Amino acid sequence: MIYKLKIKLLSDTTFGRGDGIAGLIDQEVEQDKYGFPYLRGRTLKGLLSDECDNLINTLPEENQKNYWENIACDLFGIPGSKLETIAKMHIGDACLPDDLRQAVAYEIDSEKLTNQDVLSSLTTIRRQTAIDWENGVADKGSLRSFRVVIRELEFAAGLLFETQPTDEMLSLLAVSSLALRRLGSGRNRGRGHVNCTLHDVDGNEITQQYLKLFRTVGETIS
Repeated sequence: MIYKLKIKLLSDTTFGRGDGIAGLIDQEVEQDKYGFPYLRGRTLKGLLSDECDNLINTLPEENQKNYWENIACDLFGIPGSKLETIAKMHIGDACLPDDLRQAVAYEIDSEKLTNQDVLSSLTTIRRQTAIDWENGVADKGSLRSFRVVIRELEFAAGLLFETQPTDEMLSLLAVSSLALRRLGSGRNRGRGHVNCTLHDVDGNEITQQYLKLFRTVGETIS
C-alpha cells in the first residue's frame, strides 16, 4: 500500500545534485530527462529520519525515547540492516503531479517542447555574492549562481509499505513530516522553506489526525 508525502514549496528551493554547468551555473537542480525537477527518495528519507531523531531526543522521559526509537527503527531501518531489521517503509522520489508530467512528456516526445523549455518554466537562476562588511564591497571571485525551483509548486513522494503500517508508525511519520520545514541546498540561507503533509492511500490528509494520536500515546507511556 502506498501513502503519500506532499511537499509544498513556500520559498524557492534547490534540489541540488552537486554540480553545475561550466560557464553558466555553479549549482544545478536534480532533474529527469524531460526537465522536471525532483527530490531523490534517498535524500528525503535521510531528511525525515534526521527530523525523527531530533524529535525523539527532545522527549522528556527515557521510556518515551526508547519506545519511539523502536518505532523509528521499524520505519527507517537500521544502518547495515539484516532482513529482520530492514525498513518497513520505502520512500520514492518526490515529483510533480503524474498527469502534468505525462502530458508534458507527450509534448516533448512529439517535439513540440524541449526539456529545457520545461526546466525554464519551473525554475529560475539566482545569484549571490559575499560582502566584505568592512567596506561594503563584494568579495572578488565570490559571485555564485544556482538554479532554484520556484515557490508554490507541490511535489509528492510515495511511501510504500508492504503491510499495513501501525498507528504508531503513522503517528511518528506525521510529526516527522511536520518537523521537516527546510530542505535542499541553501536551506540555511533562506531557501527551501516547505510545508509537508501526510496522506493516506485514498488521498485524504491525515497529518493532524496522527499528530493528536502521537500526543495521546506519549501521555500513556510517560
